[in-house]
Amino acid sequence: MELSPFLYGLYKLAKYAVYPYSWIILLAILILLLTWLPASPSATRWLRRLSLISLILIIMLGSPFVGHNLISILEAWHPPVDPSTLRKADAIVVLSGGVAPKGSLRPTTEPSQITKERMLCGVDLYARGLAPSVILSGGDASIVGHGPVEAEAMKGFAVRLGVPDQALVVETHSRTTYENAVEVRRLIQPSTSVLLVTSAFHMPRAQYLFHQQGIQSMPYPCGYLSRNSPSLAWTWNPFLLIPTSSGLWINSLAISEFIGLLVYSLGGSG
Repeated sequence: MELSPFLYGLYKLAKYAVYPYSWIILLAILILLLTWLPASPSATRWLRRLSLISLILIIMLGSPFVGHNLISILEAWHPPVDPSTLRKADAIVVLSGGVAPKGSLRPTTEPSQITKERMLCGVDLYARGLAPSVILSGGDASIVGHGPVEAEAMKGFAVRLGVPDQALVVETHSRTTYENAVEVRRLIQPSTSVLLVTSAFHMPRAQYLFHQQGIQSMPYPCGYLSRNSPSLAWTWNPFLLIPTSSGLWINSLAISEFIGLLVYSLGGSG
């Protein structure tokens, strides 16, 4: 189902709601409201409870130790693939991970670092002769107004990396992973086999949705954020318990992906 602008806005709003930072803000608001209530033993108890919960959440959700262990579960879902062991496919599909729009300091729209990482993997597969074409999937994901078409920025980057223009196919309508799968399916034949390229943490969700659309996709995950698989990720380092902005970012990625997988398994399509 293609989302209308209004429903897409609600989808993005719901997505923000699952980010840990939103939970911390909500708890802070509740604590603030409690401080405005008349003093009472009950209000004091709730104030202490919510303050303790907030502190625990801030420590856990900002901890790189927690984040890397969570993300490693997702990234181990599809282990790294040696390109030399891959069989040839009809096409390589690279999913966008966002772009950085042009502005007064940035002269041109550029693929985000995550998108560049995925592009490098896809271009490497093409250079190895594993498929005759590369499909770049990503449209205008702006919530308000119009923004850059992500696949067009990806195409420019791919051409600079040496991929011939005639080998590139741009899919410019999708805004979500679900729409990536739907729009790519419209571009290819039912019998077309593809090498699916996206970030390792994103691959479980992407591969699930592509299979749901009946696409014969072979996963090629890249850009691993975790050093080790879950069984080896529990390396003790007390400094990894200290909350950091990068720890909050990794935890946010992992939690949103797990929630996305849960929604899709229950029949969602966002």
